[in-house]
Amino acid sequence: MPMANYSIKAKSKSAAKIISKTQGGFEIIIDEPEEQGGTNDGPNPVEYVLSALAGCLNVVGHLVAQEMGFNLKDLEIEISGQLDPAKFMGQSDEARAGYQKIEVKMIADTDADQATLAKWLKTVEARCPVSDNLSKQTPVEIGLK
Repeated sequence: MPMANYSIKAKSKSAAKIISKTQGGFEIIIDEPEEQGGTNDGPNPVEYVLSALAGCLNVVGHLVAQEMGFNLKDLEIEISGQLDPAKFMGQSDEARAGYQKIEVKMIADTDADQATLAKWLKTVEARCPVSDNLSKQTPVEIGLK
């Protein structure tokens, strides 16, 4: 199967707000809350990371359930992440800027037994591209144009 390529273009609207346009034509507003200098017109970047993970787990979860032959009637995903803002705020060179821990709870409404669900969960985690990007180091090259 050939590699799939994804890209976005984003335009800054202020120091705290940017509009991202996807290759599919969607516009995504990324902003900060008012207390952090934004206008609260959209989720902040780290909330989008968690939401992207939820979206990916949902798609892969339903796909894998279908492949395994069971009905996934409903899926609820709760995600929380902990990060130390010290690096982002310029208060520490030691702290890591990103999430130090992300916890995911998937609540599946299904008739599948526990053994099947355990296999399903392991497969979903292994096949979710966003989970893979978050749990393994992906090279990111940032440059000027």
